[in-house]
Amino acid sequence: MKLVSFAIPSYNSQEYMRKCIDSLLIGGDEVEIIIVNDGSKDDTARIADEYAAKYPFIVKAVHQENKGHGGAVNTGLKHATGIYYKVVDSDDWFDESAYIKYLAGIRKLVNEGVTPDMIATNYVYEHVEDNSSKIMRYTNVFPVESVCTWEETKGLKTSQYLMMHAVTYRREMLIECGLELPEHTFYVDNIYVYYPLPFVKNLYYMDIDLYRYFIGRSDQSVNESIMASRVDQQVKITYIMLDCHDLEEIKKQSYVLYKNMFSSLSMMMVVSTIFLYIADGEENIIKKEKLWQHIRKKDQHLYAMLKYFSLNVISSFPGYQGRKLTVSLYRLAQKIYKFN
Repeated sequence: MKLVSFAIPSYNSQEYMRKCIDSLLIGGDEVEIIIVNDGSKDDTARIADEYAAKYPFIVKAVHQENKGHGGAVNTGLKHATGIYYKVVDSDDWFDESAYIKYLAGIRKLVNEGVTPDMIATNYVYEHVEDNSSKIMRYTNVFPVESVCTWEETKGLKTSQYLMMHAVTYRREMLIECGLELPEHTFYVDNIYVYYPLPFVKNLYYMDIDLYRYFIGRSDQSVNESIMASRVDQQVKITYIMLDCHDLEEIKKQSYVLYKNMFSSLSMMMVVSTIFLYIADGEENIIKKEKLWQHIRKKDQHLYAMLKYFSLNVISSFPGYQGRKLTVSLYRLAQKIYKFN
């Protein structure tokens, strides 16, 4: 049995996928690397087959018609056999020393007969434009190297939430909870993290800077102009997240889990609102109003809580000037925190 199955969704990734794959190969026979060629039109398929032929006991090359990032993650999960499952984007990579510690930690847990539903690690923003790095860690949230429940953890800060880069899920738990991401849709990594959380009964945190998240390519989905052009996709994901769980029921299960899931929803509402403002146009203002009214009809208490939270980020001034101020504050925060 492999300790971890790594899925690498790959679409036209010939320029950078080798760095990603090579960083994972250090795990040797304890891991499996599933390269999902998602209908690429460049040399991605050939490179995937090259690695699969060279490392037949480690690498699988899976080819499919284009289904988008979510479809590639779903395919990777269907082909995975490892105890754990982790998604690694084809332009990102692992730190070698942290990776060795990560596998040693998982190996130790498995040998002791303990397999937590979720393993959390730090990730690092790697900014190409100024060659700077920013570490996102969770030492204030999770006990270090201790199997725990949600009630033994603390709430995330406003500026801090779980991203795909930070989580490794137990594969069977993902299958049991019925995770299936929408195809041909961007920003599905938010659902990938959020949806399984209520099914996580125990978790484990390693304070290691494992995942290196590359930021700075002009064609990345988190580029501001691209996010504005794809704002309908962001809004679609927000609707899905709002509707996939009843947070009042989650609160009965675990108040800390509720707080962390609320934090994720809050951030999605703020991002959707801001990018509807950036995209501009009367139709996008209407979409913003419809999104907020959807929550109000669904859960008035949640609506009030989200509105209260958003006032810390989104300007309360009405009209065009209020929207302009909100966008200016967002761009200032982006320069300070460098989150995309």
